[in-house]
Amino acid sequence: MKNEKRPFRTNHPHARGGPMGLGMPVEKPKNFRGTLKRLLRYLQPYRWRLAAVLGAAVLSTVFAIASPKILGKATTKIFEGLMAKWQGIPGAAIDFAYIGQILLILAGLYLFSSAFQYVQQYLMAGVAQQTVYQLRKELDEKLSRVPLKYYDTRTNGEILSRIVNDVDNVSNTLQQSLTQIITSLVTIVGVFVMMLTISPLMTLFIMLTLPLSFLTTVFIASKSQKYFKGQQAAIGELNGHVEEVFTGHQVVQAYGREKAAIERFKQINENLYQAGWKAQFISGVIMPLMNFINNLAYVLICVVGGVFVTKRAITVGDVQAFMQYARQFSQPIAQAANIVNIIQATVASAERIFEVLDEKEDVPDQKQAVTLPEPKGHVRFEHVSFRYKGDEPLIEDLNIDVKPGQTVAIVGPTGAGKTTLMNLLLRFYEIDGGRITIDGVDIRDLRRSDLRQLFGIVLQDTWLFHGTIKENIAYGREGASDFEIIQAAKTARADHFIRTLPDGYDTVLNEEASNISQGQKQLLTIARAILANRPILILDEATSNVDTRTEIHIQNAMRELMKGRTSFVIAHRLSTIRNADMILVMNHGRVIEKGTHEELLARKGFYADLYFSQFAGREKEMEETG
Repeated sequence: MKNEKRPFRTNHPHARGGPMGLGMPVEKPKNFRGTLKRLLRYLQPYRWRLAAVLGAAVLSTVFAIASPKILGKATTKIFEGLMAKWQGIPGAAIDFAYIGQILLILAGLYLFSSAFQYVQQYLMAGVAQQTVYQLRKELDEKLSRVPLKYYDTRTNGEILSRIVNDVDNVSNTLQQSLTQIITSLVTIVGVFVMMLTISPLMTLFIMLTLPLSFLTTVFIASKSQKYFKGQQAAIGELNGHVEEVFTGHQVVQAYGREKAAIERFKQINENLYQAGWKAQFISGVIMPLMNFINNLAYVLICVVGGVFVTKRAITVGDVQAFMQYARQFSQPIAQAANIVNIIQATVASAERIFEVLDEKEDVPDQKQAVTLPEPKGHVRFEHVSFRYKGDEPLIEDLNIDVKPGQTVAIVGPTGAGKTTLMNLLLRFYEIDGGRITIDGVDIRDLRRSDLRQLFGIVLQDTWLFHGTIKENIAYGREGASDFEIIQAAKTARADHFIRTLPDGYDTVLNEEASNISQGQKQLLTIARAILANRPILILDEATSNVDTRTEIHIQNAMRELMKGRTSFVIAHRLSTIRNADMILVMNHGRVIEKGTHEELLARKGFYADLYFSQFAGREKEMEETG
């Protein structure tokens, strides 16, 4: 195992380009069809609501499509009335009653279209959110069942990205793009049919402009795509640089590297600017060119339509309606092209979600699990073997017997298997051979939740969350009273410093708990473990990040914590474990020496070499510092 020191365990938006959303590089799914089918299965429970959404979308679009043709009748009636007056026909007048009826019909159509559109959006919002709720629920449950190895081999950012960004991507597509593609398809078909009923010849002219529009879009998208890729790469580099500099601002200032950091930021920012404006400009050309092509089509319609009107082959109102249909026809085609891009990105996101859901899980708990009503803390490792990789054994034939109430220190060089031993005890990893028992019961016969309720843990890397000090201590036991929290803090030697803070126990810790010192953080985690009152303790390098004076306070607090409990202490500072009942010296996954501090020194073996090398190092350090 390359990095043996592991903590115990208790990370893409829609494709958008320019105005049309084209040109943006889209992550393509590896198995589009299979992933899409699986995603659609999540929609099956809502199939009747989806059918209602489809019906509402069709009706809304049909009512909207019918409007220009009816409006054209009013235009024709006005034109005929004006022409009759101009020709001096006796009794000629504009039939305002007929036009009024048309306007009432149009108002009704627009009202019905809007109403069905509202129904469509309302139903689809419910379906989308319930589907995404189910996905998030399954992800959350899954992440509690995957083994520790899953977290060890992935960054927090990657896991968060799948839970947050990818799920949001699916949500937005279901709520917006799914109904939009239905509307676009119905509009394309409906408008095409309506144009054919008005004039097949003018419809042909419109159809001739489609290949030109398509080729223009594809050509510009291909040119802008490389700049969008550069833009995304620059954004990622910029985010990484900013996070790195701001999280390490003290080091940057201490070494006087502010100027270098600013210059680096300027360089990345300039790259982002160059790639960004080129990408946006080139993709932004699409709309003017599409408008130009559409305007050419309008000119053709006007000329041909005017000729047809003069020959009485078509009415003025039909020409007006046809021009409206021509505009309606180009818009959904552009939307459909954009939605194809979005759906690809969404299916890629769904694929990333399903990869998490398909991860190998922990071995399930026994159906007839054993319970320990009064655990004493007798821990045994019997011929235990374990390996992270199949061909690289780490622990082989390990035997340890820890009596209740004993304090066992585990020492050894980095990579010896010390923390791994504790991960096996907590079943964060499953052993390959042998067995581990607590009070004679194999830990595999216990539920994981019951097993982990036996342990209190204090780690080298303190974990505190954004909240009050009182809430952080109370995390050790649900429902603890204020009195119990304060008593735990007093036992941990933390009460004094807490009361010196402006708000005492109600002081709010920030996200990194950087408003208190490292030693104070450690005392709070010890108070939390005291409050939890578990029969077995694991103390993993709990004093390695603090100064000697603070270490003494923490050791005193830990002695209170360890009273009457079986305790496992992992330590690099051998001076801190002299009083342990048993010291296990590990190397290459094996216990090579075992005994008390005095016994191991008397043997003059591996432990003695480790101890005296540290002691000599401290003596030399003291001499150098005067």
